[in-house]
Amino acid sequence: MYFKQITVPGMGCFSYVIGCPAAQAMVVVDPKRDVQDYLDVSRDEGMKITHVIDTHIHADHISGSQELKSYTRAKIHMHENAPAEFEHEKLKEGDILEIGNAKLEVLYTPGHTPNAISLLVTDKSRSQEPWMILTGDLLFVGDIGRPDLAGEEILAEQVRNLYNSLYVKLGAYPDHLEVFPAHGMGSLCGRGMSFKTSSTLGFERRNNPMLRFKSFDDFKAEMTREFPARPKSFSHIIQTNAKGAPLLERCPLDHAMSADQFEQRMEQGAIVIDTRDTAAFGGFHIPGSLNIGFEKQLANWVGMVVDPNADLLLVVTDKERYDAMCTELHRIGYDNIYGYLSGGIASWLFSGRPVEKLSQLSVQELKSKLDSGALRYLIDVRTRAEWDHGHIQNATHLPLVEILDKPLDLPKEEELVVNCGTGYRANIVASYLKQNGYAHVYSVAGGTFAWTHAGYGLVN
Repeated sequence: MYFKQITVPGMGCFSYVIGCPAAQAMVVVDPKRDVQDYLDVSRDEGMKITHVIDTHIHADHISGSQELKSYTRAKIHMHENAPAEFEHEKLKEGDILEIGNAKLEVLYTPGHTPNAISLLVTDKSRSQEPWMILTGDLLFVGDIGRPDLAGEEILAEQVRNLYNSLYVKLGAYPDHLEVFPAHGMGSLCGRGMSFKTSSTLGFERRNNPMLRFKSFDDFKAEMTREFPARPKSFSHIIQTNAKGAPLLERCPLDHAMSADQFEQRMEQGAIVIDTRDTAAFGGFHIPGSLNIGFEKQLANWVGMVVDPNADLLLVVTDKERYDAMCTELHRIGYDNIYGYLSGGIASWLFSGRPVEKLSQLSVQELKSKLDSGALRYLIDVRTRAEWDHGHIQNATHLPLVEILDKPLDLPKEEELVVNCGTGYRANIVASYLKQNGYAHVYSVAGGTFAWTHAGYGLVN
């Protein structure tokens, strides 16, 4: 049996290739939208992609099932009650798919979504008992799938389903069964995933806090606590996956744009995402642009800030960065990417068009302002957990998602200083506030990380 885990850094998405070289066939489970990795395995190992399985309708990334089908004519499989509107084969509890020595058995494991499955995997060349389980978004390494994404109206049912799937359904299987989830660190589908990409049932039973509750009531109490913010992209991704994602070849043609072309598209309503680092953006940038730097969790932050149906223009350092950015955006369903500014920000500057700055305050400058009483509004945009762990005295806590959800009730002419952990989120918020008419916005260079390393204290 052939087995390979394929990861997407930053998003924390895991997909799997399972096959049998002797049978010259393979199945792909929970594929990402950019499918070249699977096609490379197919070519290099001499196995045809015959089946694609999605363990559920994904909320955080666009499935690559339609792309793979377009290349290989593979059959797409999902749970029999999954609300998929495209042609697919229906799976139910106990169904078995055999590909040479590889055997996959379907377990119905709702909880993260109402129609989720897990897959028991057996290598028949070694044993007739299952070797591993692909748990989808049910069980992660160090955490479990969140039950709230399907909606508040069925949350109670989802919590009960999640408990039964974890404690009853998986409870029937031995400790040595290896666990391979659909997500790891960086994903917003859970709260505390490990950096490890696999585990065993026994290790998780002993060390995963979500599998150690003594009663359903205790489990339920934990499952009604606060979950990570739900990006605005999630609803769009769910709808896209249910309908069947459009093929990438249908997306707008990518091209380099002159400053004139770039400005014309801006005038038609396109949003500009500047992917440079905080310092470069702060130096000068196109008025009205958003600073979402190219870093490992880029997709999550774009999903928080930008409407998934928006027309997008990108400011990047080079064509290679543009191509990488397009891949990241396509993975979360942001397909209306119309191009990038040829020559980078310098071409805009040299054209004589106006630019703006986002001033960066050093932590020493910030402390001086605070000590002198010259600063009224220091806004901390980190999460509640980060804030509770320690924050700068006299700061106001306004999490990033709250600022994006409702207008900031502060005078537009006030001086605002925005702080986060390292400066990344602060620049997102500061650029957003400038876009919405706040004239005197500053970002703290290095954020709380720099503040503490400069020897300044935090309060709880």
